[in-house]
Amino acid sequence: MTVIAVFADPPRPGLVGSELAATSPLTEEEAAEFYAATLKDAFLAAERSGGDLLVNYRPDDLIPEAYHGEESAEAEVRALVVDALGDTSDVRFEVQVGSTFDARAGNTVTHLLREEDVQSAAVVRGNAPFLTRMAIDSAAMKLRTNDVVLGPSTAGRVYYAAFREPIDFDGAFAAPEVETLVDRADDADRSVDYVPMQPVVETGEDLLTFLPLLESRIAAERIVPKHTATFVRDIGLRVVADDGEATVVRD
Repeated sequence: MTVIAVFADPPRPGLVGSELAATSPLTEEEAAEFYAATLKDAFLAAERSGGDLLVNYRPDDLIPEAYHGEESAEAEVRALVVDALGDTSDVRFEVQVGSTFDARAGNTVTHLLREEDVQSAAVVRGNAPFLTRMAIDSAAMKLRTNDVVLGPSTAGRVYYAAFREPIDFDGAFAAPEVETLVDRADDADRSVDYVPMQPVVETGEDLLTFLPLLESRIAAERIVPKHTATFVRDIGLRVVADDGEATVVRD
């Protein structure tokens, strides 16, 4: 069984989604709401999978003072989980430890594998709305015969990284992430496999990939990430083409 560690920040404007707000029609407040929606869909996918959900939240002492809120980071993240799942009795919450994402991911994965003897541990940022139960369970199957399973995304990024054995995590998520992670796996003599590519959404350009796929899935009556889809429809985000150039607009 894989422990799915979803790395979650409190959805505060400027702390999350700043690049998305700077490169799309979304305001900073809306970009933070978008992040919250994708995070809730990640919680749902992990909870519905055959793995165990671990919500790994960034505590207040690891958040710049300019982004401190009236509520604690833990309280804000827990509220998202309640909104997504309705019940947190089976959800494990742990604080992130480390000054960088590489360190925080490495500390979590290494602790789970070496100190708690779990079979495998996965790192999820929660910015890939199309992460599904099927993808998580497919990765778990591949982990039976491989040490590392990666979910690649556009621009060399990864939306899912699962490990049966630790690697050297120092700088392991440096761009291009998928190549760097495979290099580290190779250095440690770890075997690698993949699950299908999915888009992540961090910038306005990412929306050019995500939004048409979302709308096509809605039109085809296929499964969509419900929280993210609801946000997109409420805001009115869509892609239009003018003289062959695609642009993200809002109604």
